[in-house]
Amino acid sequence: MSAATLHVLGLGPGSAQCLTPQARAVLSQADCVVGYQRYMELVPEELLTGKRCLSSGMRQERARCEAAVDMALSGLPTALVCSGDPGIYALAGLTLETLEARALTDTVPLSIVPGVPAVCAAAALLGAPLSHDFACVSLSDLLTPWELIVRRVTAAMTADFVCVLYNPRSRGRPDHLRQILELIRAWRAPHCPVGLVRQAFRAGQEVSVCRLDAFDATRVDMLSICIVGNTQSRTLGRWMLTPRGYERFGKNSVRAATGMTSFPA
Repeated sequence: MSAATLHVLGLGPGSAQCLTPQARAVLSQADCVVGYQRYMELVPEELLTGKRCLSSGMRQERARCEAAVDMALSGLPTALVCSGDPGIYALAGLTLETLEARALTDTVPLSIVPGVPAVCAAAALLGAPLSHDFACVSLSDLLTPWELIVRRVTAAMTADFVCVLYNPRSRGRPDHLRQILELIRAWRAPHCPVGLVRQAFRAGQEVSVCRLDAFDATRVDMLSICIVGNTQSRTLGRWMLTPRGYERFGKNSVRAATGMTSFPA
């Protein structure tokens, strides 16, 4: 029997409205859906009806990838679901590693189906914090040494990147975010805006922007994303803005005044 296609699929931040048409189409055509238990709950119920569904708990990522590969090998078109985008802190990489380890990269057809990344969902709710260069760093030291995480955040600060903090705080590492914020305060002014988004586009959504010197790390958990501005970022009411630099051209400059074309209504 020929292997069926294995789709590694991004569900987006969680709302069915943020599920892309491509992802919805792949889910509707899959015969088997594999995923983390909490993420399986984010799949619209009608897209799971009549399908074989396999789920597992936290820290069982390798088992999920193995199961998804096995289902595809058995001839079942399979969707391995991830939150956000499958290539950003998710299972696209581990799936490729699994296929490589089992010498199946030329046997199992693979498709990576993009999703709305958590960072993009959070940024949309905050306004425009990512209009200039930014860096994403996960504060989870489960797979990455803490010393390397600190080096990466330091590098982002010294290069004046907006810094997006994934996996900022959990019960198992309640102090990591506080340590990183102490580091950041050496490079950013007290009024630097920090955006916090929790449960983006899900029930219980929370969005706030406050000054770095007033930011309360205890409000943060693993369902949150923090965005720390660069030296040019600022707040506009409830919004967070990182300017792209267009103001350098001036309102009356030739570059700003040309390039518009009129079309009939």
